[in-house]
Amino acid sequence: MRKILFAAITFLGLINVSCISNDWEDNSVNSAVIEQPISGKFLKNVLIEDYTGTWCQYCPRVLHGIKQVESEQLRAYPVSIHRSVASSPDPYNFPAAPLEQLIGVTGYPTAMLNRKVLWDNEISTTEVKNQIKLNADLGIALNSTISGGTINLSVNVKFVSNFSDLKLVVYVLEDGLIYNQVNATSFFGGQNPIINFEHDHVLRACLTDLVNGDALTGTNAGATVTKNFTVTIPTNIANVAKMNFVAFVLDATGKAINVRGSAPNVTQTFQINP
Repeated sequence: MRKILFAAITFLGLINVSCISNDWEDNSVNSAVIEQPISGKFLKNVLIEDYTGTWCQYCPRVLHGIKQVESEQLRAYPVSIHRSVASSPDPYNFPAAPLEQLIGVTGYPTAMLNRKVLWDNEISTTEVKNQIKLNADLGIALNSTISGGTINLSVNVKFVSNFSDLKLVVYVLEDGLIYNQVNATSFFGGQNPIINFEHDHVLRACLTDLVNGDALTGTNAGATVTKNFTVTIPTNIANVAKMNFVAFVLDATGKAINVRGSAPNVTQTFQINP
């Protein structure tokens, strides 16, 4: 009986084993499910949307968490959505009020994983790891060139299953923006403010509908759908060399089911399991 159950679970790309890592420990059970790669499927990455502000005294908590994600080289793509409030302007403010209303942002910082999961303990990477998988039924590859002040970007989405009612969101980000960061946490040495803090992954433009995304059609198994964007480099980009892109696909519930990021002038291939 155990062999039959094991075979069934393995067919789905899962193996039921005892917990061997504190990162995956669940005190309510004695086992954890560890995913196994399925040939032909895609790696599943995680989107991190961080609602933040240079004036926000507790926002360095999430900024520290994102640096931890990067130091562990997790397959995650952070997006810093800077917001101003009436008494405290932010030089990188992005008009994201409709998205905040959809998600239910009530304060800062707020960090969301795949738009649907609150990153509740931002100083730990465990919740981020839990969103990263080996098997996804769609993959994303970005191809871009920058020429004469124009962005030429192709977002390719490939499917191994049939989908319906999918939407695509494409962000333009910028790294290396220098501005003081207010800090009431112990992170970054407890310095307040953090002088000349380097703000990365800053959302500068959205090439699609911000909240709902743009519709994808022809999303059938075996198909590859391409969306092309030819746009002028946003005027708020300070350094084109530090510009980058993030594209993700939303399902009918508004959840990001896969995401991919890229620097300019890069041609990506799909992240397909061998």
